[in-house]
Amino acid sequence: MKLAKKELRRQVLHDLQMMDEGLFHEKCIRVRDRLFAGRLWRQAKTLAVTLSVGREIETAAIIMKAWTEKKYVAVPKCEPATKHLTFYRLESFDQLKNSFFGLMEPVPEKTVKVNKESIDLVIVPGVVFDRRGYRIGYGGGYYDRFLQNYHGKTVSLLLENQLLDRLPEESHDQRVDMLITENEWISVNDRSVHENKTDESD
Repeated sequence: MKLAKKELRRQVLHDLQMMDEGLFHEKCIRVRDRLFAGRLWRQAKTLAVTLSVGREIETAAIIMKAWTEKKYVAVPKCEPATKHLTFYRLESFDQLKNSFFGLMEPVPEKTVKVNKESIDLVIVPGVVFDRRGYRIGYGGGYYDRFLQNYHGKTVSLLLENQLLDRLPEESHDQRVDMLITENEWISVNDRSVHENKTDESD
């Protein structure tokens, strides 16, 4: 199963790298616009999001949008020894530094730790996803550990070519509540798919 996940991850990452840069950015904007139009975004007071790298849905614009709407933003710092995430409140990009695996992470001395219970919405990153809400990340298992006892809402942002009908899953894998692509919302809990709409609450 681990080999199957590794191959799926490799193939999708390759496909993303081969995508035209202009088309990639256009699709990212469409995904973000769907997020901003939705109920999950409107209701969230504190959201957790990872700073994107490479061919991930760009998240800096999401952070700036949250700031303009007076939302609190929490970003994670990886703890390699335990493979756990600790979130810190971000108020400026100056509070970040290049860190683990090339990620931009918060500087603890410049930020305030955010309790898991105060986070309303987690934007969960990943490489490959299925319509049941399962995902394949980069192999560290950080978010699966974090989500085990998280009780707020979760959403993943992705492009259509990152979406499959079914992925191999393991007992520790955690599902997200909703997937948003450039073309649709997929609400995992009620299995509904909302195509080409402006709001998942319609």
